[in-house]
Amino acid sequence: MAYDRYVAICKPLHYSLIMSKRICISLVAASWISGCLDEIPVVVIISQFSFCGSNEINHFYCDPSALLKLSCSGTRNFEILMLSEGPFLAVLPFLLTLSSYIFIIRAILTIRSAAGKHKAFSTCSSHLTVVLLFYGTVLCIYMRPNSMHSPETDKIFSLLYTVLIPMLNPIIYTLRNQEVQKALKNLIFRK
Repeated sequence: MAYDRYVAICKPLHYSLIMSKRICISLVAASWISGCLDEIPVVVIISQFSFCGSNEINHFYCDPSALLKLSCSGTRNFEILMLSEGPFLAVLPFLLTLSSYIFIIRAILTIRSAAGKHKAFSTCSSHLTVVLLFYGTVLCIYMRPNSMHSPETDKIFSLLYTVLIPMLNPIIYTLRNQEVQKALKNLIFRK
């Protein structure tokens, strides 16, 4: 999505050539495939753990960190996996998204008219909102010191990035539609 917004704002005349159907399918396929392949080593390593004591996790889904707390096995291999995967599966997409928005903001600042700047910014503002919400909650979960971890806080932040943000996603994108904005204003200010 960040690449799509980059092309739409920074290379608008070449948009239909650059964002062909083949490129769109390739981007979606790469996203889905990398997401699916990411979980294979996690499942393999966690399936080799032995669990003693309670088999009830204190979470609303089977989060690996919640499973690690129940494990009697050494978690060193899992920690090494997370440290080696993290830069590729979390930091790299974030940096690519950030770099595309740096180019977008640079392009918006070169636009002379206020209406043009507003239109360009509104094109990417919904995606930027979703990205900031998602990465903000993920950073709050995974970039906290261990002393600040608590099962309740982890559940709240996990609920935010797994349920709330995907639910807000269509609403945020829909609010860009002029007809939806007009209907919402009529609904709110109806007398």
